[in-house]
Amino acid sequence: MSSTDPIIRSKQTEKEVNGISTQVVCSQFSNYIFIVLTQYGKMGTLISVTPDSRSNDISTPAFSTKVLLGKDEPLTHVCAKNLATFVSQEAGNRPVLLGLSLKDSSIDAIKQMKEIIKSCQVW
Repeated sequence: MSSTDPIIRSKQTEKEVNGISTQVVCSQFSNYIFIVLTQYGKMGTLISVTPDSRSNDISTPAFSTKVLLGKDEPLTHVCAKNLATFVSQEAGNRPVLLGLSLKDSSIDAIKQMKEIIKSCQVW
């Protein structure tokens, strides 16, 4: 790494998802990818999405989610897996910390949000 390279690579953007302003910040740390996805302008619930080493098929690992801060609801886990699994896989199965604060968690909105996350790729 040269002295001009930032220690933490980060990208952010803001787009509308179904008429709702949605902000995304993606940061790459040495051991985690950190993503904040918000429609309220705050971090919200913090979820850890990690590849499960106990998976039998190493090429397609299972992922486990754990709410670290905030409300632990089933929909939170579903959204987190849908939004962060591809990030972990593209980043060499690194774990992802995901901050979620969503007004719209419909299937269509989640698909649009995945595209916004891809546009902020730092891994």
